[in-house]
Amino acid sequence: MQLDSYDQALLNGESGETKQKMMEILVSLGKIYNAERLIEVKSVQVSGASYKTIGDTGLEWLSSLSGKTVVPSYLNPIGMPRDGWEELGIPKDFAQKQLEVNAAYAKLGIRLSCTCTPYYYTLIERGDHLAWSESSAVVYANSVLGARTNREGGPSALAAALTGKTPEYGMHIVKNRLPQIDFVLSEPEAAKSWTPAEYGALGIIAGAVAGDKIPLFKGIRPKSSMLKSMGAAMAASGAVPLFHVEDITPEARFPFFKKHFEEDEREEIVIENSEIAELFSDLEPDSVAVGCPHVSTEELSELAALLEGKKVKLPFYVFAAADSMKGNEELYKIIAASGAKIVHDTCMIVSPLLEGQTVMTNSGKAFTYLPGMCKAIPRLGTIADCVKVGCGL
Repeated sequence: MQLDSYDQALLNGESGETKQKMMEILVSLGKIYNAERLIEVKSVQVSGASYKTIGDTGLEWLSSLSGKTVVPSYLNPIGMPRDGWEELGIPKDFAQKQLEVNAAYAKLGIRLSCTCTPYYYTLIERGDHLAWSESSAVVYANSVLGARTNREGGPSALAAALTGKTPEYGMHIVKNRLPQIDFVLSEPEAAKSWTPAEYGALGIIAGAVAGDKIPLFKGIRPKSSMLKSMGAAMAASGAVPLFHVEDITPEARFPFFKKHFEEDEREEIVIENSEIAELFSDLEPDSVAVGCPHVSTEELSELAALLEGKKVKLPFYVFAAADSMKGNEELYKIIAASGAKIVHDTCMIVSPLLEGQTVMTNSGKAFTYLPGMCKAIPRLGTIADCVKVGCGL
């Protein structure tokens, strides 16, 4: 690898032991993937934020580090809200460990934004190089925003935060961003009436087929909330880092990519609409959880409209970034008046909150992860379905 004078100085330990270790991580990663150099990143998103996933070993490692971030760096959702965790019944011993994890990241200069949707709260432009780690954030940044990031592991993302660099390989290189497999629906007209939940179901099926290949979808016209849901599900059921939707996503409209879309030969997979419908069941849930990835203002608006004047009969959780409160105070009041609980900072998957339950969710990502991560049984539905069942209607 070609290292500039800054890289070499860090590698030589001139900025301390921690940054030397971080540069060693990046150089080793670059060599594994045959990267020619390290490149600067505009921002970093760090995973490994929940005590549930990193445990005592991860906490001990974090606590041993020193130094400060050199680029804007954001923390992924944690295992509980920073405030009010007692009201949710989070065990005290878990909470204490989680607070120690938070403190370790804050000491390094990581912003405790605690969200999987940092793209709502920071400006990202097409072509920006990032070092993000949360799967749904990575696929959204690459696909919907046209930025460039690999799916970083916790240590490599932290290394990027403390150095401002990442190896140039994978999704950072234009030729690696071309589609490798095509998907079409057997009845594309039906998708015109779909909600994000159906697009999440499509993502579950497509991700399982695609694996880590880059898909191109033809014949559909999803909006941003639908792209978010579909991408998050594909990154969960498979390992999709980027997808294109013909004439919709930014690179699908870029001449270089359009040329390859039209001329390159790829396998085409037809997904039957009946396969989508089969993922929606009528299980009786113990609780309802929406917001995986965290809810947008649009989703908060829909929830408020559906919940206004109603009372929930089941535990009903809305997972959201704390930053979503700004400008949405009235929506929050309406949702809270129904008895639904807005849970900040938290991912339902890495929290003990839903362990062992049957959970109704609007998220294809949560539907995929809940069984393994929480030993929970998932039921998929639209936001309207979730409100109807949660309110006993």
